[in-house]
Amino acid sequence: MMSFGEPWPECNDGIHYRDLSRPSDAGATLIEFYSRKYKSSAPLHGWLQRIHNKQITIDGCVVTDPNSVLRGGEELVYHRLPWNEPDAPYSLEILYEDDDVIALNKPSGLQVLPGGLFQQRTVLTQLQRHASNLTATAYREPHPVPVHRLGRGTSGILLCAKTKIAKSRLAAFFAYGTSLVGVCRGNDTHQKVTRNITKVYRALASGVVVEDNVVIDQPIGLVKYPGVAKGLYVASPSGKPAFSKVVVLERNLLRNSTLVQVEIQSGRPHQIRIHLSFIGHPLIGDPLYNIGGQPKCSDYESVNERFAQDGGYEKPGKPVPGDCGYHLHAHRLVVSHPLKNEIIEITATLPRILQTVVESEAKETP
Repeated sequence: MMSFGEPWPECNDGIHYRDLSRPSDAGATLIEFYSRKYKSSAPLHGWLQRIHNKQITIDGCVVTDPNSVLRGGEELVYHRLPWNEPDAPYSLEILYEDDDVIALNKPSGLQVLPGGLFQQRTVLTQLQRHASNLTATAYREPHPVPVHRLGRGTSGILLCAKTKIAKSRLAAFFAYGTSLVGVCRGNDTHQKVTRNITKVYRALASGVVVEDNVVIDQPIGLVKYPGVAKGLYVASPSGKPAFSKVVVLERNLLRNSTLVQVEIQSGRPHQIRIHLSFIGHPLIGDPLYNIGGQPKCSDYESVNERFAQDGGYEKPGKPVPGDCGYHLHAHRLVVSHPLKNEIIEITATLPRILQTVVESEAKETP
């Protein structure tokens, strides 16, 4: 299999945040605009520091006077200074590729899309670099982008589009759901209802799962959690529907663990981690989710009042809490091709810890 990826630079390029002032902003000063609209980003003197540090432009011109008066309709740009992102792998294995689709074997520890402390060290960055030589045609406009997400600590198959039309159609497949979801009964006729995607994972769960097959349909919702701006996904009766089918592959009584296969028929964030913890079997090494699908008591460093180099509140020095340390691998994907009348079947090699004894011995046999 081919691989690609360039080593990460020491620092990223920072981020440019753009705003368009409204007619209602006319008469306000520059410092009033930012300190009112983005008070959670920095206190008043933090924004003063950013202005004096030449980090803000109005219609392309650097402005260092915080009392500059806005007319309304200007483009304001704040440049967040570059920073060192946490360590992350950069090499990606290609599992499948054609003119429209590329499937990657994502390593654990690499974030898919920019967010939090990771803005450049992402799959998206490497994918865009890899696809930079794509050429546009009447039907294929280059648009390299992942069409779904895997947790930073989750490894395995990540499906990406290379064109806008492929992205649009694959996104619709994922929005509709995955796998077999039911059987329609009417007039004594059984008609299977199928999806365009099947996703199968391997996971190492704690404890010994007694049942050979378990179906979990616990809804998943958001709760507030320190260090996570949008909140943390947990098992919640008021959450969105989620469905996982768990099959036991191997039990290890000595290690008190169970190797399972999980087929998901929805794609909620952290779904497998939440569902397995909900039934009393959190993933081995999961530092976040506890029995019941709820977060463990966090010793995670929260945002404090110290100030960063560019005047903002000091952000936590660690990535999102608990997003690595567990064993979860997107092993198999079956998907309808977005533009061709064919089915794509993709498999990502299993990490040794997620192989059964038989699979492991078979690999060792010459």
